[in-house]
Formats: sequence, C-alpha cells, structure tokens
Amino acid sequence: MSEKIIEIENLSKLYRLGDIGTGSLKNDVQRWWAKLRGKEDPFMKVGAENDRSKKGQSDYVWSLKDISFSINKGDALGIIGKNGAGKSTLLKLLSRVTAPTQGQIKIKGRVASLLEVGTGFHPDLTGLENIFLNGAIMGMTKSEIKAKLEEIVEFSGIAAYIDTPIKRYSTGMRVRLGFAVAAHLDSEILIVDEVLAVGDSVFQKKCIDKMTKVRSEGRTILFVSHQLSAVKSLCKTGVVLENGKLRFQGDIDGALAYYATTNNSIKGQELKLGDLDRHQSVGQIKFERIVFENYPVNFGETIKFKLILQTQDHETLFSDIDMAVNINDRNKSCIVHCANKFLGKNFSHTDDQMEYHFEIENNLKPGYYYMTLFLRSKDVIQDWIEDQIILEIQGSNPYGYHSNGLIQGNVLPGFNISQVNSKVLL
Repeated sequence: MSEKIIEIENLSKLYRLGDIGTGSLKNDVQRWWAKLRGKEDPFMKVGAENDRSKKGQSDYVWSLKDISFSINKGDALGIIGKNGAGKSTLLKLLSRVTAPTQGQIKIKGRVASLLEVGTGFHPDLTGLENIFLNGAIMGMTKSEIKAKLEEIVEFSGIAAYIDTPIKRYSTGMRVRLGFAVAAHLDSEILIVDEVLAVGDSVFQKKCIDKMTKVRSEGRTILFVSHQLSAVKSLCKTGVVLENGKLRFQGDIDGALAYYATTNNSIKGQELKLGDLDRHQSVGQIKFERIVFENYPVNFGETIKFKLILQTQDHETLFSDIDMAVNINDRNKSCIVHCANKFLGKNFSHTDDQMEYHFEIENNLKPGYYYMTLFLRSKDVIQDWIEDQIILEIQGSNPYGYHSNGLIQGNVLPGFNISQVNSKVLL
C-alpha cells in the first residue's frame, strides 16, 4: 500500500478584499476576541466564491474552500486551473508561507518550494549566502549544503554572479538560482509554481529534465504550470481547481481531459480571447476573438475560422507580421502547423482591428484537439496563446471497421491496399 506523504482535509483560505480591517474599531475588537478564544472569525461567514468576473458580492473571498485530497510518496502531481483558481494559494499553504483559515495539512518530510520569483531570498545577501540561508530554513546542516553547493551553482548557470547581491539579479537569474536550490537540496517534497515560464525554453527543458530525475529518485513533486504539455510529460496524477474548489482528482490524462472539456470559456463557435492565459506578457497587438464558420467541425470538412486582432498602439504601423496556428493532440504534440510565411504572404497591421481568415484541410480523427495561436512582428513576439482553445472534430470513422479508439494516430487519410497473387510475379 502506498504511503501518504501529504494529507489535506477540508482546507480553506479566506482573504479580505480592499482595506485591511473590518472598517470599525468595534468589529476589529470582535474579531480579535474571537481569535483569542480560538473561535471562528465572525465576519468570514459572508465570504463569496472566488470568481474574479463578479464584483461587490462580499468584502471577503474564499481563495480555497473545503479542499480534501491526499498525495502518495513519490507521486508527481499536476495542479491545473485558470488564473484565480487557487493553485498558488494551495502551494503557499503547503509551503507554510501562509496559514489556512480552516482545515488542516499533514506533511511527512521536508519541503523545498519555488513559488513567486524571489520567495525565500534576502535581496541584500549574495547568491551564495542565499543558498546557505535556504538550506538552513529547510533544516539542513552546513556540511549537507556544502556537499550540494557545486552542483547547485553549475545548474543555475550564474557562477560569475554567485557573489553578487540578489537585488542586482535579473528576474531570469533569480528563477535559475531559485530552482537550482529547490531541486538540489535534500527534501522529500518539491513544490514548483508557474514561475518557470519566466525562463527561456532551454532552461525550461533543463528544469523539466531535472524534475523527472527527482521523481525517479522517489521524491514527491507538486507542479503548477499553464504549459499543459510540461504537466503532461512530468506528472502521473492531477487535480483541477476552479474558483477555489476541487473539481477533479485522478490520473493526469483524466485531469487534462476534464479541464479541456468542462472549461466553457475555451470551447465554442465564437470565443473572446482577452481573458485567456498568455504564454508570456502581451505586446502591442493581441488576439481578441476567434470565430469558427461552424462548430464542431465535421470529419473531412474544411476547418474555417477567422482571427480578430486588436492593437493597443493606435499610432504605430506593425509590419512583417508572422502569424501561426498550431493544432495539437491531447499529448500537446503538434499535428498541423500553419503560418502566413509558408505561403509567401507578408501582412501589415494597418488598422486598430484586423481580421485574418484561415482555411485548413481536415482529415483529423474525430475527437478533441488543442489550438495554439502565435503572433510576431519584426521578430518581436506580440501574443502567444498555447493549448487553451479546443477544436472539436465530430463524425464517424470513415474506415468502417475499427472504432476510433483503436486507430493509432490522429490523421485518417484515404488509402488503398491491394493484394497481388505471388505466382504471377514468379
């Protein structure tokens, strides 16, 4: 039987919106008196669900509400959800950065965590001093830290700056050192938030490879990332959070499928894209809407849609537009890659709003796929939405023998196989 290393029971976290305090001395005294007696905060009962799209429901909001699940030793758990779902709050509670309002957490073993950029670092101390500081916070001895020191510095790739105060580091340098410290120090549990999106692609791959190695050593990993392909490659199990509540717990394929098929904001004939998570910060032009000619798309039917782009800079002419659309499978492997550069077409964004029409031949197997939208102007990335738009292909298997689930691959091309009498060839 698997050993449970983390147990979470009825975990809740309440935050107050706006100014600190209740707004009156009388209410503040009531809250203080309740806390002194070990009673529940009398003002938190009015807490609203954590829905960022609604305003003015309450002065309090439940960032997490009644979360219960357990994690086995050696598991790699992916925590999935939109911005505001409660992912980072959960990791902060597990890392003991903040305390729960209700419920309890039982953890067996030491925790190493990489949360927000710079968490756990003292800005006036050097990188080297911060390595020893982090190790000491985790309960490691000086000799244990020294044994890992050379490996940490080498992995971070910032050896030339290791004796420089952290406050002079760039964001990328802080992330590199933070991950190197968290991954190499001897802890039973490694917690990594989505700050890895700050690093370049080479370092991100390096981090995923390191976490895969950590998992193979029997350590437990909790991983939050909007790059679902990274979650898929690293994690075996997953949980889906929505508005502070646990919606799904199970294997990672089931978690990704649940997230994809239940998130109505990313599936449909016409989608507003402004609130979707970006792979990086948005530039001066962004994808505003995608409109399908028909949805779902039937098997064999041309995929037709238009992308509406909106500029944030009404005075600048953006030329040399490089726009690409990918269609990826559920493992986030690219099946279709379309770009205007492939056709020798050079576009310029001349108005506040522009439309681009796409037509893609379709022989994809019926099922769900993810779309990635990418936009660049003069080699400057303007917008990048990765694997958040669902394309549904419907219809039956054209081959008429096997079910769709037994056909390997995602593309169903027309083909023919002929049998030739071997005696004729002799």
